Amino acid sequence: MTTPKFQNVVSTAASVAATVMLLRSFTRNYIPPELQHYLYSKLSKLLSFSSELTLVIDQFHEFAPNPLFAAAQLYLKPHEAPNAKRFRATMPSRSRHVSLLLDGNDEITDSFNGVPFRWKLVAGRHKSNSEVRFFEVRFHKKHREMVLSEYLPRVMEEAKAARERRKTLRLFTVKDKRMRMGGRGDLWQGVNLEHPATLATVAMDWELKEMIIRDLDRFVERKGFYKSVGKAWKRGYLLSGPPGTGKSSLIAAMANYLNFDVYDLELTSVRRNSDLRKLLMATRNRSILVVEDIDCSLQLQDRIAKPTSSQPHSHSFHNPPPPQVTLSGFLSFMDGLWSSCGDERIMVFTTNHKEKLDPALLRPGRMDVHIDMTYCTPGGFKMLASNYLGITEHPLFVQIEKFLGTINVTPAEVGEQFLLDQDPEIALNSLIDLLLQKKRNHELKMKAPLTIE
Repeated sequence: MTTPKFQNVVSTAASVAATVMLLRSFTRNYIPPELQHYLYSKLSKLLSFSSELTLVIDQFHEFAPNPLFAAAQLYLKPHEAPNAKRFRATMPSRSRHVSLLLDGNDEITDSFNGVPFRWKLVAGRHKSNSEVRFFEVRFHKKHREMVLSEYLPRVMEEAKAARERRKTLRLFTVKDKRMRMGGRGDLWQGVNLEHPATLATVAMDWELKEMIIRDLDRFVERKGFYKSVGKAWKRGYLLSGPPGTGKSSLIAAMANYLNFDVYDLELTSVRRNSDLRKLLMATRNRSILVVEDIDCSLQLQDRIAKPTSSQPHSHSFHNPPPPQVTLSGFLSFMDGLWSSCGDERIMVFTTNHKEKLDPALLRPGRMDVHIDMTYCTPGGFKMLASNYLGITEHPLFVQIEKFLGTINVTPAEVGEQFLLDQDPEIALNSLIDLLLQKKRNHELKMKAPLTIE
């Protein structure tokens, strides 16, 4: 037998349910969807538990873009939201990557240190009919301090990493002085770097490639270590070897692997040490500075550049003064105070004649990693055959590998032979002909009598 009190509870519940159904039917039929969403959001806030906090991240702050809003867009992954039905696709200028962004009023659940976070992008219209967009982040109020000190900084760091992954690499060269608006303009001019070389396809032995990969990975992961020991976060590489051994391809592969921009510095175009400092200060973080053929770029063997003549010269636009960059000025950048003005920098120097370099350039801290780019090895040959011809084995491999042990041929020369024909049989025989010709030339040279002038 039911009591009057229980009957009242049931009656009240039924009345509330009927009212809710009536209101729901009314809103569906007579209230626009935008206003429905607004009313539901306000009602959910009123009925939400007091233990939940909502953090609002506006798109703009005092008419300036809010960096945290932009970071949240990169951090959130709308394709992982099971309930999301609409995405926004963008492709920034100078980029080849499509970015998917969360569309208005969709929700994504995230987790950090076991704490759930509910992200929602709210889109609406201001009284002035301008679009208003902001993120709402809901979480338990006991995690407020953790959100401010750990979670939001993590969002910023993850967004920075995502931005770096999506950027299009750039190759910069020194801008001509006439293009700098009297020296006040940008010092570098850039183009998109679309070199296809990767560390997987560079023609060198796997042991050497694995060493380079380990060194690069260790470098980018040790920011805290460099800071703790008081050293600038930079790394120097010296690539030495004859022309055609793949030095430029290795630099492009390193840039593609790290997603670093490349600055190609032609030292002969720099007039003074002060100009050198300005150029190097204008480079960005996460970049590779390349100085090719350093043995012949300048007279770096001398500690102090000496004038070639004591007679004064008149200089003009068509007769500019000779370069005055000294070795001491160059070294002061490499390991002096100027070297600390930037993070995550790699310096790569190339030379055909390592023995000509001043020993001061070669010590650790300036050129930390020395890589000898040799003539084509059997391992490099197989990599080239795979890249150019799409084969990993062939009966002619044995004969070619025997030749490579006694005949010097560069990877560039091997690649040129493989470009002559796509048929592996024809291409490999063409390479054998080249190796035989080199062998005959070498034998004739050895038999030739010595001449005394």
